[in-house]
Amino acid sequence: MADDGKPGEVTPEEQALADEWAAALEEAGDASQDDIDALLTQDQSARVPMEEFSSSANNVDDGPFQSVDGPNLDVILDIPVTISMEVGNTDITIRNLLQLNQGSVVELDRLAGEPLDVKVNGTLVAHGEVVVVNEKFGIRLTDVISPSERIKKLR
Repeated sequence: MADDGKPGEVTPEEQALADEWAAALEEAGDASQDDIDALLTQDQSARVPMEEFSSSANNVDDGPFQSVDGPNLDVILDIPVTISMEVGNTDITIRNLLQLNQGSVVELDRLAGEPLDVKVNGTLVAHGEVVVVNEKFGIRLTDVISPSERIKKLR
């Protein structure tokens, strides 16, 4: 951050920042001209330029997410995600949607016996087939998409 102006001179960026703070303080109900002046004349040396901050960040320990052997995934293993199985889908008009009632049949875009899509938080991760386990539906994974392929699909 370079100072191109004279010492004590307020730059347009600093004035804009001070105006934002003044509006916020006024909204809070306790703004005074002294508060605004203090914001304008605060010690500029306390601000750290972004370049210095990011270069010093490279020397800091990466915390629990990085170890000598690679990332430590233990910190995220207990985060819940939503897994869903998609039998198929179709597009219908709102008129036809409103006409649906008990016993209506909706034709899907998949053939009978075709694998289901297994999605985690909306991202396709595998394909599978429906099975029954202890009188409950389940899914047997038949094809798991590799992490590298999932990353390629994100781009």
